[in-house]
Amino acid sequence: MTYGCQTWTLNKQLCHKLQTAQRAMERKMLKIKLKDRIPKIEIRKKMQVIVEVQYIQRQKWRWAGHILREKDNRSRQKDTQSGNQGQEEERGRPEARWMDDIRRAAGLQWQRKAQDRRKWKTSAEGYILQWVDKASK
Repeated sequence: MTYGCQTWTLNKQLCHKLQTAQRAMERKMLKIKLKDRIPKIEIRKKMQVIVEVQYIQRQKWRWAGHILREKDNRSRQKDTQSGNQGQEEERGRPEARWMDDIRRAAGLQWQRKAQDRRKWKTSAEGYILQWVDKASK
């Protein structure tokens, strides 16, 4: 279900859909029906599975650091920093880009911070928890 999740641009709606799908799968594995009215917290305790949104955000954070620490000039680094180049802008608010939520969590100098592997790894938990809080609201 999370194949290629490092490249996703998450929003509240997608987080909600992922959590709904995960809860449905957990209920199916435990053979629990919706009408049994068992809270998701109890189901999670029985399953002992990591929350999808946490996993996705951890993968995305790791991928961002990996891309920016690459020494050779690859197209992946350029792709993460570019927007809609060569495309006509549509009316309204621009869509969120892949790096917008990383930049929001790590600050404007996130590319420089990613060069130090230890600092980048320790700052990941704050980024992940921020998304779990958003998704649960």
